[in-house]
Amino acid sequence: MAWGEGVSSRRAVRQTLCSPCPGVLVTVLPPPRRRALLVAPLAAAAACAPSAKSPDASDGRPLARVQHGIATPQPARVLLAAYDLAPTRPTTAAVRRALSAWWSRPAPDVTLTVAAGPGLYRGLGLTAPSRLKDLPRFPRDRLDADRGGGDVLVQLCGQDAAACDRAATRLTSRAAGVLSPRWRQTGFLPAHATGQTPRNLFGFKDGTENPAAGELTRWVWDGDGSTYLVYRRIHMTVDAFTALPVPHQEQVLGRHRASGAPLGAQREHDPVDLYAKSPRGRYDIPADAHVRLAHSRLDGGARILRRGYSYDDGAGDQGLLFLAYMRDPALFVRVQERLATGDAMNAFVEHRASAVGYVLAAPPPGGSLGDQLR
Repeated sequence: MAWGEGVSSRRAVRQTLCSPCPGVLVTVLPPPRRRALLVAPLAAAAACAPSAKSPDASDGRPLARVQHGIATPQPARVLLAAYDLAPTRPTTAAVRRALSAWWSRPAPDVTLTVAAGPGLYRGLGLTAPSRLKDLPRFPRDRLDADRGGGDVLVQLCGQDAAACDRAATRLTSRAAGVLSPRWRQTGFLPAHATGQTPRNLFGFKDGTENPAAGELTRWVWDGDGSTYLVYRRIHMTVDAFTALPVPHQEQVLGRHRASGAPLGAQREHDPVDLYAKSPRGRYDIPADAHVRLAHSRLDGGARILRRGYSYDDGAGDQGLLFLAYMRDPALFVRVQERLATGDAMNAFVEHRASAVGYVLAAPPPGGSLGDQLR
C-alpha cells in the first residue's frame, strides 16, 4: 500500500527545493543501563554519534535532537501502546517524572519513541503545539475507540516480539499511578530481502516513496527535532484483493506488483508520471488509483516518512499499521479526505483505529524527556 506518496507541511513546501536545508540532525538515544554499557559493541555507540563527515553548527544554530525509532532502520517487530492520564488526575510534574523514567532506563535491544496526544495537554492544562489537533472522522471510517486515541503514544521497535512486550510491561510499571494503559497493538514486517522495500499483505511494495535521509530536515523534523505521528489501523480484506487478476490489482494500486514500478514505468523508483497515456489515450495510472490520489504533486510536492507494519490478529482481521511522521498532521487530513472519497482501494480496506501525537524532541545530554513536555 503506497499511502501518502508524499505529505509534509506548508512551511516545508515554501523552502527552496533546490537547496539543502541547513543544520545537522543528531539522533539522541536514551542513556543505556550500566550492564548494557558493558556489552554493547562500540559500533552501536558510533552509529548514534554525529558523523565525522557532517558539518558542524558553526553558525550558532543548535543541533536538532530527534528521538530514536523514526529515521533509524526498521526492525522486524513493533509494539504500539497508548496510555491515558490516571483517574487520580496526576500533576504535570508527575507526568514529567514518568516520561523521564522511561527515557533514563531503556531496553538495550528495543527503540522507544514517545508522542504526546492532544488529550494530554488538555488534561494537564498545558498549551498544545499549534498543529496538534484531534483527527477528524473521515468518510468510511469504522473506528474502535478502545483501539485508538490516547494521551501518550509509544512505539517500541525491535527484532524480537518478546523483547518489545517486556519493554512495554516495564513502561507500564514505571508509570503506575500516573499513566493508565489504554491499548496495545503488535505488528511485523513480512519477510523481505535485505535492502529491498518490504511488501504489505496485498503483496505490493510499501514505502517506495519515502524521502531519503538527506531530505528529512525538509519534510519531517521541526527545527528542535520534534515531529508529528499519525497512526491508523487499516483492516485489509486480503483474500478478496488477492483473488483479483494481477492486472486488476495493479490498476487499483497504480503500480506493478512484481517490480513496484509505477504503471507506465519499468523500475520501482522511477517517477510517477500522472500524465502518461497509452496509445489509446488512456492514462496509464487510472483516475481512482491509490497512487494518483495520494501523490505529493497534489500537495505541492510535500512528503511524509512512512514506517508501516503489517498485523495479523487472527482469522478475518489482518491489515496495515500505518505509521507516518510529518511536520503537520493537517496534510494527512487533506490526503485522507481525497482517499476516503475516491480511492479504488476503498473496496478492500477499512480504517478501524486512529491516533495522533506530538513527538517530543529528544533531550540534550544529561537532560530528561519529561522536560520536553512544556
